[in-house]
Amino acid sequence: MTAGAVMRTVLLLVLVAFLVTPQSFAPVFEPLTRYGAPAIYAQGSLVDITLSHLGITLVATLAATLVAVGLAIVVTRPFGAEFLPLSRSISHIGQTFPPVAVLAMAVPVLGFGTEPTLVALFLYGLLPIFENAIAGLSGVSREVREAARGMGMTGWQRLARVELPLALPVMLTGIRVSAVIALSTATIGSTVAAKTLGEVIIAGLTTNNTAFVLQGGLIVGALAILINDGLMALERLLRRRNGLADTTAR
Repeated sequence: MTAGAVMRTVLLLVLVAFLVTPQSFAPVFEPLTRYGAPAIYAQGSLVDITLSHLGITLVATLAATLVAVGLAIVVTRPFGAEFLPLSRSISHIGQTFPPVAVLAMAVPVLGFGTEPTLVALFLYGLLPIFENAIAGLSGVSREVREAARGMGMTGWQRLARVELPLALPVMLTGIRVSAVIALSTATIGSTVAAKTLGEVIIAGLTTNNTAFVLQGGLIVGALAILINDGLMALERLLRRRNGLADTTAR
């Protein structure tokens, strides 16, 4: 096991320990409190809040993946090439409007809660997945496509059995970036009553309790590292299987 793997394992164990038994870490955070304020956030279960945060991130990333990859497939087919500029414009919407602005526009329509947050994260996550999906599908060589055609495969068979598997490592890079962005950005969902780790941070800011702010930030940071490294490891595996050069090295 490499040093990096050991560090990630330790990080995971510490994170799980903190979420399950947060009070055991109280001595670590007590120096950051003032006037006898609590050292550990206890207005809700950290496990439940973290799972809700991850669930929102997962749903938004999956939705963005389905739409972005679907658009990429369409615009890389001969019949859909003319829709590439329109598709790019759609995928850029989330980057044009900050998530806070999307939340402000979505709340009057969807109300407070998880739904506006999902919309904001979905739009914000489209671009990296879309662009990497196009790059991956466009990167499949003409020789490979012709060989598949020569074997009698239909267009959909070539897409499902040849193009998508070969493009998947590149696509996964975009999905990884989108997932990490969604995980970090989801904290703002607590401003519209979504159950995310942002509520821990906001509680710390409103009560001037640095311990709460640090706890929320550290949990989000640890999750981002673990998810990023996990998906990066999957990218390396897929690249090796496809005989591609590893471009995920740090």
